[in-house]
Amino acid sequence: MKDSATKAGLIDRRPAIGSVTLCVATTLYLLFVTNHAFWSTAYGDFATDRLSFVLFAIGISAVSMAIVTAFSAKYVTKPFLILFVLTAAAGSWFTDQFGVIVDKEMIRNAAVSTGAEAGHLITVRFALHMLLTGILPSLLIVWVRIRHRPVLSKLAHNTGVILACLSVFATIGFGDYRAFAGVGRAHRDILERLNPFAPITSTIGFAVSSEEDARVAAAPLGIDAHRVNTAGLNKPRVTIIVAGETARADDFSLGGYPRKTNPELEKQNVVYFPNTSSCGTATAISIPCMFSIYPRTAYTHRKGLATENLLDVLSHAKVDVSWLDNDTGSYHVTDRVAYTSLPQSNDPRFCKDSECLDAILLDKVDDWLDHVKGDSVLVLHQIGSHGPAYFARYPDEYRRFVPDCRANDFGNCTAEEITNAYDNTILYTDHVVSTVIDKLKQHSEKVAGAAIYVSDHGESLGENGIYLHGAPYIVAPSQQTHVPFLAWVSDDLAKSAGFDMSCMAKQTDGSRSHDNLFHSVLGLMDVATKVYDPHLDVFAACRRQTDKTASIQ
Repeated sequence: MKDSATKAGLIDRRPAIGSVTLCVATTLYLLFVTNHAFWSTAYGDFATDRLSFVLFAIGISAVSMAIVTAFSAKYVTKPFLILFVLTAAAGSWFTDQFGVIVDKEMIRNAAVSTGAEAGHLITVRFALHMLLTGILPSLLIVWVRIRHRPVLSKLAHNTGVILACLSVFATIGFGDYRAFAGVGRAHRDILERLNPFAPITSTIGFAVSSEEDARVAAAPLGIDAHRVNTAGLNKPRVTIIVAGETARADDFSLGGYPRKTNPELEKQNVVYFPNTSSCGTATAISIPCMFSIYPRTAYTHRKGLATENLLDVLSHAKVDVSWLDNDTGSYHVTDRVAYTSLPQSNDPRFCKDSECLDAILLDKVDDWLDHVKGDSVLVLHQIGSHGPAYFARYPDEYRRFVPDCRANDFGNCTAEEITNAYDNTILYTDHVVSTVIDKLKQHSEKVAGAAIYVSDHGESLGENGIYLHGAPYIVAPSQQTHVPFLAWVSDDLAKSAGFDMSCMAKQTDGSRSHDNLFHSVLGLMDVATKVYDPHLDVFAACRRQTDKTASIQ
């Protein structure tokens, strides 16, 4: 009895607080501790109208209180408040430290990340941030006692608070509608940094769409595809596509970057397209989009799932297609062709902690080329320049730009060290792509080869306080959407297929994009089909027109 009385006394000593009061206190904590990036961005968006910013802040605070207060119910309040606090703490780390926006596509990208890839983001500073801004406040919520009103009284009281908050929000919204509408049109991402509501909404949207996506079947595409202009070659036509990862065109010396990041490719007689834009800013979007028939402006994740892609059309034309992956997967692009994930091999020559250097791709190319029997396409999916652990993407012999950042946490490195590490990844990618070309040359007696390299998206290296990638395309900085794109065609393939490579060298000034890949590969492989568009084929303008080549168009 004495022990029970003691425990009861301890419980009684815990501070008691009304459920709505706790909700309001939690809302204020969320708004003013975990939303630095949101308020900083909004303050800049309202730069010419500070009064409107003050009204905006009041309105956002009011609607946030209404949302949180809606969960003020017995047995529900604490779990949801803790969920809000932990979500806001995690979201604030990425918005404040990297300038990223945790939208639906960012959630999609995170969902397909490997444990090793995600592990690079779990740093000591991240753990400390979560402890101070997430776990400790959550423990405080657990500790306090909540005084709940009787059911009917609670319902009336909560409803009154929620309606009052919504009234404030509506009054401010309508009262200054012109200013808010103008800012909203100019800055459509203004609410996408609001923690925890934006991340939670994005997660729910992703979960709902994923369940629907699981029931989608790909409709046939290009089933009329067939190879043409085959008489001029007595050996298989082979194209190797290197799908780059996180390489930004700004750091390619082929495009004018002052550092020599492409010393090997500069000697390979490649055609480089300096003005190329990506389909997305994250791998989960860009990879399926760049292999799809849809242009960026029409592409959606659902369309990508519901329609066969470039690899399927090549297969319909009896072209042998294979994909070797050293990244996080093909995102359903390879659902109907041969696919091999190389990190799963844990080859000690190339791999450590479930991640591998891109040399593991090169290790497989010779064997693949030795077994080519007919027209073939091989896709090599790099880990490339994926951050934040840039230092893990290249071997020591490619540490040419030093000092380089040797940590996962950018907070431990200077801006120069981060750039040096990133440029070393580009230098190594230069070696990988150049080696692919060399291997095609070495097998020239058996195959007529071509190589295409294009990165899936770019990367921010601290410009305007933004790091990494994944920004919504509509507001993404050019560093995340401007990507390198190049092609190399062997002399015998160019001659037999009617390509004028001197002409190609003069066709590099115009704008290109991921939209071109689908049609350019079909053109390069001389595959005729109704879904081929010569206007999107970067080689078409420099192909000598003969009866055979005309039939492809």
